[in-house]
Amino acid sequence: MSEHDISVTVNGEQHELSVEPRTLLVTALRDELGYTGANVGCETGRCGACTVRVNGEAIKSCTRLAVQADGSEIETVEGLGENGDLSALQERFQEHHGLQCGYCTPGMLVTAETFLRENDDPSREEIREAIEGNLCRCTGYQNIVDAIEATADQLGEHR
Repeated sequence: MSEHDISVTVNGEQHELSVEPRTLLVTALRDELGYTGANVGCETGRCGACTVRVNGEAIKSCTRLAVQADGSEIETVEGLGENGDLSALQERFQEHHGLQCGYCTPGMLVTAETFLRENDDPSREEIREAIEGNLCRCTGYQNIVDAIEATADQLGEHR
């Protein structure tokens, strides 16, 4: 099968790579570029463990081919913090025990960060709706919602 040369910017870093036409974006990120934060879960777009941001939109990277991301700006969970520091949301997840096994956490964080960029004062119901495409089998979501709500409150104080 022939390979296609693509160019993507991941977390601000430019990458050139060759991929087979059938290579999923999550596979290219993990196996070709070493961004292992996006996890492969269901491979059907149901669980959200592979969520990344492409050109500002949170997407499930198991549902997108790598060739479709050619020329795109991609943000993964590894790019949420700056200079080795955790983002405000990552800190709140830690403080509020918003993770247990951690498998869903990268996708949950990317989804929540994207949501908070668009909604600066969400209700708990809006938070629950925003993360409904990300499955967590461990936490029961309460602490995740608490962490997102606390982040929104903190960000609101800094506006």
